[in-house]
Amino acid sequence: MKKRLGLIVAAVVVAVAAIAGGIVARRVEQRIVTGTSADADAIIEHDYKEVLSLIANEYADEIDYEKANQAAIQGMLSTLDPHSTFFTRTDYDKLKQDHDSEFFGIGVTILRHRDGVYVQSPVPNTPAARAGLRYGDRIVEVDGKGAREWTSEQVSKAVRGERGEPVNLKVERAGANAPFYFTIVRDAVSQPSIRTAYMIRPSTGYVALTGGFTSTTSDELEQAIKRLKDEGLRQLVLDLRNNPGGLLKESINVASQFLPRGQTIVSVRGRGEYGTPQTFENTAYDPEDFPLVVLVNRNSASASEIVAGAIQDYGRGYLVGETTFGKGLVQRVFSLDYGTGLTLTTQKYYTPYGRSIQRDYSNGSLYDYYVRHDADDEPRPSTPLTPSLPVTPSTHTTTPEPTPAPTPHPPTGPAVKTAAGRIFYGGGGITPDIEVKPLDVSSPARGRIFEAAFQFTRELVAGQIPGLESYRVEKTLYGQFPRSSDYPVNERVIEAFRAHVRRDAESNLTNAQIDADLDYVRLRIREEIVTAAYGNEASVRALLDGDPQLLRALEVFPDAKRLAEMVRNGASQS
Repeated sequence: MKKRLGLIVAAVVVAVAAIAGGIVARRVEQRIVTGTSADADAIIEHDYKEVLSLIANEYADEIDYEKANQAAIQGMLSTLDPHSTFFTRTDYDKLKQDHDSEFFGIGVTILRHRDGVYVQSPVPNTPAARAGLRYGDRIVEVDGKGAREWTSEQVSKAVRGERGEPVNLKVERAGANAPFYFTIVRDAVSQPSIRTAYMIRPSTGYVALTGGFTSTTSDELEQAIKRLKDEGLRQLVLDLRNNPGGLLKESINVASQFLPRGQTIVSVRGRGEYGTPQTFENTAYDPEDFPLVVLVNRNSASASEIVAGAIQDYGRGYLVGETTFGKGLVQRVFSLDYGTGLTLTTQKYYTPYGRSIQRDYSNGSLYDYYVRHDADDEPRPSTPLTPSLPVTPSTHTTTPEPTPAPTPHPPTGPAVKTAAGRIFYGGGGITPDIEVKPLDVSSPARGRIFEAAFQFTRELVAGQIPGLESYRVEKTLYGQFPRSSDYPVNERVIEAFRAHVRRDAESNLTNAQIDADLDYVRLRIREEIVTAAYGNEASVRALLDGDPQLLRALEVFPDAKRLAEMVRNGASQS
């Protein structure tokens, strides 16, 4: 093990800081101020070995050298920027699977609720769907190990594995007196980038490119647009909300489907080996010219920001939603020995007109960087993936009112004049043309409604609510979509929900809270029922009917069309 650690000493420039609390790091800094690079290498190697020897000989307990080494490497990388990251063997395999748009598992979406991890919906044509897992099944054991206290991520990792290998699940089902046992053989499960694409209104298509940018993304988009054009598409909403990014090449190919040949999509600039600026243009597509509106939010990151920034710079379409994450650092993925790997920042992204995408990370903690845009912002739930160059060896639905839009984000970088004379600022993500807040789900009361609606619907679709047995779901009908008359959330359902809440002491909901937010209660119950009866894609469509950002996007097509025509005609906008 010590020999293995010695092989990577040269790479662990500040690992000693992670191991020894920074004392040796300060010694190194003091001793190499006037020294050469060779002196620095020798000092670092000596001090690292010295600290390692002290730990090996003097530490009071058993030492997990591999864990300590991984922490040392990650400690070094974390001093550089928020996106240079070390990956263990397991995490590195998952990273490659994410980029390949395929992994080996059982094919099920899950979510942690207050008392366990539950099945939301099996993915169609996967082992989980064929085995008979259902909405609302609570996963209590995986391969004999108790999973009642596990997170969704822990369950997800446990059910993934080698293709052809079985995984054993024990689940609890509403209305059943005994648990169900499943032995499910793992198989390839596709992870499409585009999971929802349909004609949302006559002549208006909607494509949700929310599953990251993988090796199949641009092909998926091309096929989705072709199908929708056959159905009468004349204008498009491209939804990039919650898209965490992915492959740089695919972001270029996606943007190229809307921008003329020869136009720059993105440029990257760095130093050292990667110091020569690179410009990436549309060289492969004859673009679509229909009016375009793009939806973005705080979790639109990296590759999705490249697409949004290019479309905005050229005035090709309007952006609606929230300012994006601001992830404009280029990582290359390097394979290391023993199946591990790392992503290392080598360059920065710039939009066609020269705006930096990257948000400042020099002040504050990593928590603040990942969770907040600004001090007054609400927490954000997710961390964007790394966009990378190739791996190298080295519907009854109500219409909720949108919450008021905030004051636009203050400029954080230089002003940049783009097509049609419009001015935007770099250094803080991509700011939308029209800022619209999403449906507010962050309040404590709505959090309780969310949980109570799931627990109620789990019993409802299992046929356990007296008088509402017609809501029982025997089988999920994938590929079908509900009519407004299917499973209506009428007054009988609301009264049953009230009764359920009264029985459920853990819900912490009152009748006053339900009455004050009855539209949201109906929306949540409707989404849960549709998920159980028709699957995830249908429930997404049900929610979109009341999505304030999408509803606003549908109103701005005339403006988006005029802007694109103005740019094509070479006019300026005052």
